[in-house]
Amino acid sequence: MKCRHCAHDLTHEFLDLGAAPPSNAYLTTETLHGAEMYLPLRLLVCDQCFLVQTEDYASADTYFNEEYAYFSSTSQSWIAHAAKFCNDMQSRFDLNEGSLVIEVASNDGYLLKNFVGAGIPCLGIEPTDSTAEVAERIGVPTLRKFFGDALGQELASSESRADLICGNNVYAHVPDINDFTRGLAAVLKPEGVVSLEFPHLMRLVDNGQFDTVYHEHFSYLSLLTVSRIFATAGLRIFDVQQLSTHGGSLRVLGCLAGAAHEAQAQVDVVLSEERARSMDTLPYYMGFQQRADAIKNAVLHFLLEARAEGKTVAGYGAAAKGNTLLNYAGVKPDLLPFVCDAAEAKIGKFLPGSRIPIRAPSILRNERPDYLLILPWNIAAEVRAQCADLAEQGTRFVTVVPELNIS
Repeated sequence: MKCRHCAHDLTHEFLDLGAAPPSNAYLTTETLHGAEMYLPLRLLVCDQCFLVQTEDYASADTYFNEEYAYFSSTSQSWIAHAAKFCNDMQSRFDLNEGSLVIEVASNDGYLLKNFVGAGIPCLGIEPTDSTAEVAERIGVPTLRKFFGDALGQELASSESRADLICGNNVYAHVPDINDFTRGLAAVLKPEGVVSLEFPHLMRLVDNGQFDTVYHEHFSYLSLLTVSRIFATAGLRIFDVQQLSTHGGSLRVLGCLAGAAHEAQAQVDVVLSEERARSMDTLPYYMGFQQRADAIKNAVLHFLLEARAEGKTVAGYGAAAKGNTLLNYAGVKPDLLPFVCDAAEAKIGKFLPGSRIPIRAPSILRNERPDYLLILPWNIAAEVRAQCADLAEQGTRFVTVVPELNIS
């Protein structure tokens, strides 16, 4: 396989999680008795540009189709994050009724609805029908296509150039990252801004976040590598923010190479930190497999010990990261009888691979488990607040990344 950015041969393994089904391929009662598609889940690192990337076995439309079940609006903390982003961008870049905001991977309209409410013209680009339909129902204009250079050129030729084009947690999801980035450059106005948020590879390594690895995440990104990808497409990064979302993310603000946006000091701060940790050398990426195995072993030990003691365990959050963890650890319903999730689209279905049933959170008040295993650890505080009554009745909360924690 060649590096999807610089086309060098890929010979160095970063992580091997065996084989698993796509993390959002939830099963129904009808499909439960059929076969599942299992694909190798292996990451490689390029020794030239240091892009960490999946070994490819399927195209994007295998993962992002009409059955796609991730809805951004399920998390209240994420909705609040999006609202703050819209307010910040509106004031910083003087967005108004004469501007155009485009969001790539606009999902269910969780973000653009804020611009709609402010009277700022916007357009969502979202290939999955299930989420696009929800966005359109709340008044978010949505184009049901995959984004890339061709669509960027098409929009530009129709005078649909953006003052702001944003993508939250989409950059890692695109198989052809060069084509996608060229599309961003094509659709920008001369002084337009591109804003991308993505999990920071440095935090993934620091905190052993191997469960954020799944087939839908084609790339795992540092600022060093993203700066290089941007430059190849005629873009430059003029600002960056370090965020707490998804266990530690970056928000990069970019523009066309010749635009007037002044470079901010924070860009050099983050680049210097990455270089200080040797993220531009191969040894940094070696040894991560052992950390993933230690976390996997810890969750298995906890579940086996709880069963031996006669304790009950329920899961919370039918999230992709939970599916990665459970499938790599080989957890089945005998150790984790059910997982709760607030997303209506997931309730009544079954997790891919493990086939653990997904129930509504209200069942917890009847079951009152001894332990609640929070699989999306990035929203653990939100879940604890929602389930405070369970804690008062003796339920203890469990997270396993970056290490096993019982509270």
